[in-house]
Amino acid sequence: MTTSQQPVPAPGDGALPLDLIHGERREIATLAAELAVGAPALVDDPRWVARARGLSCRLPERAREALRRYRHDPGPDGILILRNLPVDETVLPPTPNEPDSVERAATVPAAVAVLVTLQLGEIAAYRDEKSGALVQNVVPVPGREESQSNAGSIPLELHIENAFHPRRPDYVGLLCLRSDHSGTGGTLVSSIRRTLPLLSAETVEVLSGERFTTSPPPSFHGSGATAPHAVLVGDPADPDVKVDFHATHPHDEAAKFALERLRTAFLEAATVLTLRPGEMAFVDNRIAIHGRTAYAPRYDGRDRWLHRTFVHVDHRRTRPYRPGDGSVLL
Repeated sequence: MTTSQQPVPAPGDGALPLDLIHGERREIATLAAELAVGAPALVDDPRWVARARGLSCRLPERAREALRRYRHDPGPDGILILRNLPVDETVLPPTPNEPDSVERAATVPAAVAVLVTLQLGEIAAYRDEKSGALVQNVVPVPGREESQSNAGSIPLELHIENAFHPRRPDYVGLLCLRSDHSGTGGTLVSSIRRTLPLLSAETVEVLSGERFTTSPPPSFHGSGATAPHAVLVGDPADPDVKVDFHATHPHDEAAKFALERLRTAFLEAATVLTLRPGEMAFVDNRIAIHGRTAYAPRYDGRDRWLHRTFVHVDHRRTRPYRPGDGSVLL
């Protein structure tokens, strides 16, 4: 096992980074290659996921420690970034650009994303979204530049992932395979832990009432809006947030004003993650919201390309909605 004198950053320092050293990168590359070539070489096959779960326990010690610490406390920003993961741009195929793009084949980058994900929790997907694929491609799609979805390239409004869904992810993972050409396309992230001190007691009270509904994103099909819900839930001193500023609708003028004030505060506290190839960010989907900055795709095979995974901490909680005890929720 590789050892290093570099400590894992303690919670409380903003985004939690871990820069993997060369030996750790090599260890992960070996594990990913083993997982990618072994039968069945299909990401969505339960047998492949079972193999990945076992192999993930052999990740370098510092990576496992960083993931465990982040799971215990995601810090004020709700972000963990692992850098120097084994992604080799020189051997990647062209960036896909078809709608609802997913990664079915067990490639090395897909294996890396799943190995790291499975040390944070259980990988999950949704049957209504991209056919329930466990590894989804976040890529620009021709003709969808202005869509409020992962296929667009205009600014994507701040949101938690699947805010409308009662069993939304606890974490969202984003592994960068390629940056956009200009290197400016980024993931905008903001945390309620940073934002709460910027809000008045009156605004917090309104946001804590069931005065909002949320519609599903374009990537889902046939799902209806939520029942009335609060935007801030849980411990008033450290609440979770449930909002999609494109799809959450206030029921009255006070709720509208509070929602606008919350959005302004989130933007004031926001940071931009401009991921580079081999960097994987996790966003705590309970306390942090994310969006996208604008960029200009060229559709030349070298556009921005991320692998996205969803994580549930308590897989048992969703058992009635996962046929065959699999990873896909109905």
